[in-house]
Amino acid sequence: MIVGLVIKLAPGNIIQDMVKFKEGFFFNLLLPPIILNSGYELKRRNFFLNFGTILTFAMVGTFIAAVVTGVCTYLYALVNPEGITISFLDSMIFGSILSATDPVTILAIFNQLHVDPQLFSIISGESLLNDAVAIVLSDTLRKFRGQDLHVVNIVKGVGLFLSVFWASTFIGILFGVVVALMLKHSQLYRFPSIEACLVLLLAYSSYFFSNGTQMSGIVTLLFTGITLKHYAYDNLSKQSKRATKFMFQILSQLSENFIFIYLGINLFAQDDLDYKPLFILVTLAFICVARYASVAPLSMMINAVCRALGRDDQLPRNHQMMLFWAGLRGAVAFALASGITGDSAPAMRTTILAVVVLTVLLFGGTTGRMLQVLDVRTGVIEPDESGSEEEGEGEGAEGLNKKKYNKISTNDDDDMLIETGSSQRLYQNDQSIGGLLSGPLGEPIPEDRPPHWFVSFDEKWLKPFLTKKHVQQRNLTLAEYWKEKRRKMERANRNMLDGIRDLDHRDDDNSDVLTLNSVKRKPTRPNVLGNPSKIVIGSGRVFGRSPSIESSDEDDNNNRFH
Repeated sequence: MIVGLVIKLAPGNIIQDMVKFKEGFFFNLLLPPIILNSGYELKRRNFFLNFGTILTFAMVGTFIAAVVTGVCTYLYALVNPEGITISFLDSMIFGSILSATDPVTILAIFNQLHVDPQLFSIISGESLLNDAVAIVLSDTLRKFRGQDLHVVNIVKGVGLFLSVFWASTFIGILFGVVVALMLKHSQLYRFPSIEACLVLLLAYSSYFFSNGTQMSGIVTLLFTGITLKHYAYDNLSKQSKRATKFMFQILSQLSENFIFIYLGINLFAQDDLDYKPLFILVTLAFICVARYASVAPLSMMINAVCRALGRDDQLPRNHQMMLFWAGLRGAVAFALASGITGDSAPAMRTTILAVVVLTVLLFGGTTGRMLQVLDVRTGVIEPDESGSEEEGEGEGAEGLNKKKYNKISTNDDDDMLIETGSSQRLYQNDQSIGGLLSGPLGEPIPEDRPPHWFVSFDEKWLKPFLTKKHVQQRNLTLAEYWKEKRRKMERANRNMLDGIRDLDHRDDDNSDVLTLNSVKRKPTRPNVLGNPSKIVIGSGRVFGRSPSIESSDEDDNNNRFH
């Protein structure tokens, strides 16, 4: 913003002409790397587990926000306090543009603080699909400019919107499948640089192909990235896996930084700015009302469905408030504003730019404090779904032996492995694979839920068809390895609980053996890694000996455990 103010005050128009916002430059060069990286680095497990919720907010929620904002803007224009005249269709286009959320700042803070994975996946997934929905919705409304508003046109618009969205999704999946098959049946792994470049160029081609067929390039590119990571990634060589991952991340980060610089400069350097202070303030209020109207009712409906199915509420109150707070606007809204026409078009474009900057400053700048106020769970570290960056061809469960591990003996003569280094932090926070094996103290480890039908179909037919044979064998070996570890942990859990039930407590003062305080006491590091005989393995966690048990009973109690 400071640079933009300096350019505005500087004499001459040469620099101002160079930094003017260009819609084609934004949509063809800056936006695609961000969308592609979002799909490529997407936490696919959480995304598809919450896909129904994400799709509800992204489609129904965006529609509600667009309608509420558009209607409120039209009613405000009827009052005409600042000489603004906006037709109903232009008001709805204005509302659809401002319904595009882009919480880049909030997601960056979420990623740094390791916020609750479910909340993170819902907000990030909604923002990705929401941008695509807002673009398709605004483009659809523009096609009806000059036509009368009646039921036939409304039904036609809804059908056009849905057909464009799902056709774009199919094109993205198709491109990803073609790339996966090409990598499977070729020997491009011998030329990692060419392999990585082809993946990037073909993904980029899907964006232009979709736009060329009057579909949504953003939706296509998003699902191209998801499909590439799910199928084509396993067919890449080790060097190409690293190259594509870091190349997409770097391009995305550069694009995001340049977009924010672009917005700050154009806040002052645009030549057709028309500031209407009251219109800016009421528009900011309108989008807050619209965001609440889209989050609160849909959250209640989703929770009601969960309760009807016998599940816990998916969106507690603090998550709902964080969803509302994450509704800041971004560069996509400002880019779409360039297509606004009419007598009040400059005022509307300027208002959208001002609202984008204000929401980033107000909502993005207070995210850390809101996480504390709402008591949202942080510090949750998820295992990387893509595996280690060092993984190579033919690596299966035996690849675990290449890393450094410490053994901890259990009471069923099995060994539990704790990886030293970075993964030890995951173990201590119960976020490693061991966390998936654990159950509450005093209860058996619950059995896995039956896999979704698509997961079974994917593992049985799609993965073998689209990935190389040694990759399938490696995945099967790893799956069997962790199933065996789960069975060992469950036996250790049962043995520990049987030993606890057989304990003869002679004194009520010793009853704190099973209290929360005694369970929470962490053993010292030498005991965990250096003296396996002093620990008990249960529920996927390591518990030290309770200090409330007298040392004279130690041998007797150890015999009872074993």
